[in-house]
Amino acid sequence: MNNRRRLTGVVVSNKMQKTVVVEVSSTYRHRLYKKVVSSNKRYMAHDELDCQLGDKVVIVESQPLSKNKRWMVEQILSSDISAQEPEVVEEVEA
Repeated sequence: MNNRRRLTGVVVSNKMQKTVVVEVSSTYRHRLYKKVVSSNKRYMAHDELDCQLGDKVVIVESQPLSKNKRWMVEQILSSDISAQEPEVVEEVEA
């Protein structure tokens, strides 16, 4: 395995072609006040695996692919079926 950083997050947008926005949540303890602080950060990642909204994915560092993309989707850990857009099924009247 190589030395690239890997982060785990949730896909919050997939409206672009071959690009997804992944939100990574982290918690840490404040050094001075000792209070638990949570932070969210969004990364644009190159997507060849066709991720959907709500998918939990692992992203890995890569060379700069565009102005904002420096990450690639490595694997999809789990899919969230409830977050995806429902398919419209038309009933045929006879």
